Amino acid sequence: MPELTVLELCSGAGGQALGLEQAGFAHVAAIDNDFDACTTLRRNRPGWKVLHEGVEALDGREFRGVDLVAGGVPCPPFSIAGKQLGKDDERDLFPDAIRIVDQARPTAVMIENVRGLMTNKFKTYRANVLNRLAEFGYFGDWRLLNACDFGVPQLRPRSILVAMRREAWEAFSWPTVKTEAPTVGEVLLDLMAARGWTGAKEWAKDANDIAPTLVGGSKKHGGPDLGPTRAREKWRSLRVDGLGVADLAPDEEFALNGTPRLTPRMLARIQGFPDDWLFSGRKTAACRQIGNAFPPPVARVAGEAIASALATLSHASPRRVRSLALAR
Repeated sequence: MPELTVLELCSGAGGQALGLEQAGFAHVAAIDNDFDACTTLRRNRPGWKVLHEGVEALDGREFRGVDLVAGGVPCPPFSIAGKQLGKDDERDLFPDAIRIVDQARPTAVMIENVRGLMTNKFKTYRANVLNRLAEFGYFGDWRLLNACDFGVPQLRPRSILVAMRREAWEAFSWPTVKTEAPTVGEVLLDLMAARGWTGAKEWAKDANDIAPTLVGGSKKHGGPDLGPTRAREKWRSLRVDGLGVADLAPDEEFALNGTPRLTPRMLARIQGFPDDWLFSGRKTAACRQIGNAFPPPVARVAGEAIASALATLSHASPRRVRSLALAR
């Protein structure tokens, strides 16, 4: 059976892209305005069509026939840590995403964002998005998914919008809890011990809970760290120094009962990336990409739920439009 296809907006470093690929979707294009993120995608998936541009300039009509339009539009307009300006924030790209859906007319849509979008403050905003999609014939809803419910060792609640043509929507079911999340210590023990730190096993016993939500921030954010004061306090309870990010794991000279900092590779593993996924740019850029990513395991289960609904459609097989990747 031909692969299902996806056009991905605001793809970042590929967390959602990787999860959707694992769910059986082939990318006709991945679009992002960040140079390092695009370089990361090209490095890991050299055969993909990666467009370094903003979605504001994208013409969705070039991708008519794609099965899924997916994306993670910027979070600051809805983040509890920000001013929550919503539609009044110049970084709000939901209108452009909806325009592209109207132009491309996929069978399904998936857009993820921060938990703040699910608060009562944005109830009307969420309803307006659904109403606009309904004008094009889409039925859908919002749901809050916690990454820890799908094997990711951090809480990381994310708002997910899924919308589809009626016949697909009637067959759609939201993903349910599948896997208990491991602790930070269980996930990172081998990386902590990689350079001979003799305290790694005891550290892993103390790091006996899931992590707080990783943060990526914007380019205006300073050097890499593990978030605001409350998050850093939680990290300290796990015997992790959240004031910065290390270049290397602790070595044999690191204090037996010390409090190490995490490396970018450790952060990537907590986010659900495989160890062979390489990030472009210096440490700050890499940590920003990792912290802003949609965890691949969550994107995978969401993608599998969408693929399952699409498989019930009456046509003999999904449309395949990989040729579009060469048309631009």
